Amino acid sequence: MSYSFYLGTMLLPVAPGKLTLKINNGNKTYCLMNEGEINALKAPGLTEIQLELLLPNTEYPFAVYKNGFQKASVYLAELERLKITKQTFQFIVSRVLPDGSVPFDSNITCSLEEYSIVEDAEKCGTDIMVSVSLKQYRSYGTKKCKVKKKKKLSISKLRKTKGVHIKDPKRKAVAIVNNCYEIKLTKSMTLYNLAKKVYGKGELYTIIAKANGKTESSGRGKVVLWKKSKKLKKGEKVLVPVKYYS
Repeated sequence: MSYSFYLGTMLLPVAPGKLTLKINNGNKTYCLMNEGEINALKAPGLTEIQLELLLPNTEYPFAVYKNGFQKASVYLAELERLKITKQTFQFIVSRVLPDGSVPFDSNITCSLEEYSIVEDAEKCGTDIMVSVSLKQYRSYGTKKCKVKKKKKLSISKLRKTKGVHIKDPKRKAVAIVNNCYEIKLTKSMTLYNLAKKVYGKGELYTIIAKANGKTESSGRGKVVLWKKSKKLKKGEKVLVPVKYYS
């Protein structure tokens, strides 16, 4: 069987005599009380690849080159570039049987983990041996998570809100119903605008809508919530939750 090995676009001049692909285990073993060990099956770990390269400094009839003979320094420079630039690349192995058929191919996105350069004049003469370790690379992405902060609506801020009135002539503690202030509108406005006035954000209208939701008269138990465009009339009483998330 003939082999062709590629590290990215670089065709290796001599196919390695041995290739090792290790598919790492991702399973976890746990010990349960009175049950002993169990094996929790997980997705496999990243594949590790080991191979030794022969980089000739002499042109041999068995070596293969895409654009004519190239010395070992060309391949060493490409290995250094892959490592320094932190680039991923395709590790490709093409296999062809004597009858011309292809049993299977290997095509894995990899990173160059480490490599060792060995100069052994007794065994290799002027040629260079390089031991290479590759690791499978899986692309990934990150997402930003916005953490909502729990806030408390102060009564002093509510008193200063235009269009809102709290019946509290003696400036004593205001009665709270179901953790909500009961306010009376002194002018008409939409639910969105009310949320913008009391909370500073109109998008928080859903908090007020849930506090004022009413169950359907049909008896099905479904709660009808106000929409953001809900028209609230002058003199209408509305429950405004004390605590909210923003």
